[in-house]
Amino acid sequence: MTEVLTRPRTRPGRAAARASLGLAPALVTAVAYVDPGNVATNFSAGSAYGYGLLWVVVGSTAAAGLIQYLSAKLGSCTGRSLTESVASAVGRRARVAYWVQAELVAVATDIAEVVGGAVALKLLFGLPLWAGAVTVAAVSTALLHLRTTRGENAFAVAITVALALIACGFVACAVFAGPTAGGMLSGMRPLLPDDRAAFLASGIFGATVMPHAIYVHSALSRDSGRRLRAGGPSLPGGTADVLSATRRGVVGAMLLAGSINAALLLTAAALPAGAGPLTLEGVHATVGAVLGALPALALALALLVSGLASTAVGTHAGDIAMRDLIRRRVPAGARRLAALAPAVLLLAADLDTTHLLVLSQVGLSLGVPFALVPLIRLTARRSLMGAAVNHWATTAAASLVVAAAVAVNGFLLMDLALG
Repeated sequence: MTEVLTRPRTRPGRAAARASLGLAPALVTAVAYVDPGNVATNFSAGSAYGYGLLWVVVGSTAAAGLIQYLSAKLGSCTGRSLTESVASAVGRRARVAYWVQAELVAVATDIAEVVGGAVALKLLFGLPLWAGAVTVAAVSTALLHLRTTRGENAFAVAITVALALIACGFVACAVFAGPTAGGMLSGMRPLLPDDRAAFLASGIFGATVMPHAIYVHSALSRDSGRRLRAGGPSLPGGTADVLSATRRGVVGAMLLAGSINAALLLTAAALPAGAGPLTLEGVHATVGAVLGALPALALALALLVSGLASTAVGTHAGDIAMRDLIRRRVPAGARRLAALAPAVLLLAADLDTTHLLVLSQVGLSLGVPFALVPLIRLTARRSLMGAAVNHWATTAAASLVVAAAVAVNGFLLMDLALG
């Protein structure tokens, strides 16, 4: 008699928890991909080169999706975040050095997001930039307080609602702008017209493949997996179910984030050439003059929400790095003040805010190899990952992303050296 094997049935609550294992961390992390730095970089690229750098947005999103999958897989399958895994593998001095670079990445991220939110408040209410920066820091601190008082689920819901609002605002602008199918097809040709295009392309890459998003995603996936395992027996499909849920969550979240970033570039590309300067204020004014008051309002509101939500995620990344690497924690308010100070000083210096945002995203790419190299090595280690170990093709593809990051860094350093 042949035995018939049936898959154990999962309780509805358990099925929902399994689905959220991959989706909730991915959606929270996706906010980092649509922050004000992305807005400035993609608008600048679309304004300067039309549809020409659309292929960079698509390619960077695909690369980021692969890296976020590895990050989520590490956290959910090993029960450790990336920073925890690094801390267990190196000595004290190396841990401190790694923490310093992770904190610098978090500060650079916070600068971009606070500046972007301040610009949005100036556009909406006429607030001075320094007052807008203080407001953004205060609201983002409240979001983090929601996480500590109401739990991860409440925080994830708040960030997901913010992501939906961002998508509605920016995609609405693209719909009003009416990009052409021919233009979008032409933008998929992998060409870089000049050095300025290479600089913007590196900024797009740095704004998409971001180290702080890698740290956060691995930690959120670790926590999600722990909560699921604490609620009852292991998943019916074991590792296979974990990986499947992780893949679905990452693909869905990255498709959403990629669509938003593409919408930003397409909006700028569809506006009349030379209609306005390459600043957020100029883009907002041009959108209002060409498309109308409603798209301009949607643009400003989406920019504000992106600054508020993404700075909360960036601050969370710094907290994770400090806790895992040097076993220390500081209150969220103190961390927000530390991030606020450089942003206010830069705003007080009356620098071009859009150029500042683009530079911040370019600077973020310098921290990418420090996150990617250990991530790839860890997820390719069978003794650590077991059945979830990378396929050789996955490791090869991720290594190409690292090579691209190193090439971008080399170009940026050379560009800075030559002035």
